[in-house]
Amino acid sequence: MNTTRRTFLAGASAFGAGSLLVGAGTGPFGAAFAQESKPLVFAAAGTVTSSWDPTSHTIAPQITAEMLVFSRLTKCLMTAENPGEILPDLATEWKLIDKYTLEYKLRPGVKFHDGKEFKAEDVKATYEYGCQPSRPASAWYPGQVEVEIVDDYTVRLKTEKFGYPALNFWYVAAFLPVLSAKDVADPNQLKQRPNGTGPFRYQETKGDQIVFKANEAYYDGKPHIDTLLWNYVPDANTRVLGLLNGQYHLTERLEPEQYESLKADANIVTNRGLSSENKYLHFRCNKPPFDDIRVRMAAVHAIDRDQILALMGDAAEASNCHISPVKFGFTDVPNYPKYDPELSQKLLAEAGFPNGQGLPELEYITSVGFYPKTREYGELVTAMLLEQGFPVKLTTLEPAAWEEQIYRRADGQGPGHIIDVGWITGSPEPDLVLRPNYYSKFALINGVNDPEIDAALDKERGAETAEERKKILQEETLPLLAAKVPSLSLFSAVSLRAMSKNLEGAYFYPNGPIDLSKAKLF
Repeated sequence: MNTTRRTFLAGASAFGAGSLLVGAGTGPFGAAFAQESKPLVFAAAGTVTSSWDPTSHTIAPQITAEMLVFSRLTKCLMTAENPGEILPDLATEWKLIDKYTLEYKLRPGVKFHDGKEFKAEDVKATYEYGCQPSRPASAWYPGQVEVEIVDDYTVRLKTEKFGYPALNFWYVAAFLPVLSAKDVADPNQLKQRPNGTGPFRYQETKGDQIVFKANEAYYDGKPHIDTLLWNYVPDANTRVLGLLNGQYHLTERLEPEQYESLKADANIVTNRGLSSENKYLHFRCNKPPFDDIRVRMAAVHAIDRDQILALMGDAAEASNCHISPVKFGFTDVPNYPKYDPELSQKLLAEAGFPNGQGLPELEYITSVGFYPKTREYGELVTAMLLEQGFPVKLTTLEPAAWEEQIYRRADGQGPGHIIDVGWITGSPEPDLVLRPNYYSKFALINGVNDPEIDAALDKERGAETAEERKKILQEETLPLLAAKVPSLSLFSAVSLRAMSKNLEGAYFYPNGPIDLSKAKLF
């Protein structure tokens, strides 16, 4: 196991081909003048919550915003060819000391945006706070952790007290934003503004626009882009029109037809990349009728995912696994359930609902404006379920309203019966997907409570080597999820983005965030 990677791919040209967008870039006054005089305007498909505390949420758009401001101990580029490659960020070296101890050497000379020097105390405060069970985002992480400060620039993550190997933080360190210990000590301050060590610092929020400024003290050099304007634009057509007329320089989450059209425009550069996200249909497993595995499986066998793939075009790839191909442990699960209307009817009858008779009205909740073609494939899935006798009603909501509906409530349940949700994370670590969604203690959306699934997740988390863990994931954990179907993986999502030809050097991570630290706008 390679425990140290000393070479930091800092420049945009160092990132892999295919992920880097390069524009021609022209201008009468030269690049330096344009970079300082013109703000970059990003048309974002999602917005942020009322709290800037990264441990307070699991919202993908806010994670994208936080990536501009916060650094992490390490970075992972997450390519399908090499999902496990780890690069330095705030940590320059790392190694396993023993089964329960993971050591990091920290980068000296780094400062937070408020001027405080980054030291070991900040890692300790961040990890011990963010992994507390009371934090909403704690479901991302393998469990609580103790952080030993060896010296100002050396920390050791220790897990023995909590009963799982430290190896579980190997990839998570690339996902948890490092906070200032001073901010962690003052939760109100932590909520009010983001204070990181990243390439951009937060300046202000004006309605649906967030203003970020270049961090002059960024350890890898001040960004060329002096001002970044984050505009929340929920409508995909508005985002594209703004890009075409020069109002925006960069946008995300294109519809497939928009992507195809923009590919032909000489003034636009497009980007397509496999994401770390699968799209799921989650069944509310803790309320009738989907508390019965036979009804869940009957619904799964009623859905022809090949038709959904045809509809999605460039925005999707086939999936027979509950995690994306860029995740550690991914495999094409042999027993993943397939379209089979006859088996659907057989299972419905066995569950006491022949031809769907006796089933209550079922609400299928999805969003519009954030993910591509959710309304269209939602209507298609609804028609397939209706054909097999499931009395389904489709509800489409704007992203903000949808986010309020998808999670379980205080009573352990949530609105609706079938929930369309993606789950995107910035690390190859599979438990960032598996534990929040399928471990009974969390099961944030489907509410599944299954001792066998819990045992399988605990077993893979408890593996002492990466090789052993991969074997358990591929041969036990992922096949069990396919057999129990608390949710159905519809497809692996593909990110479709576009930008002005005058923007170069933007790197797109598979989970959505954009590295603009070396980007230039001409």
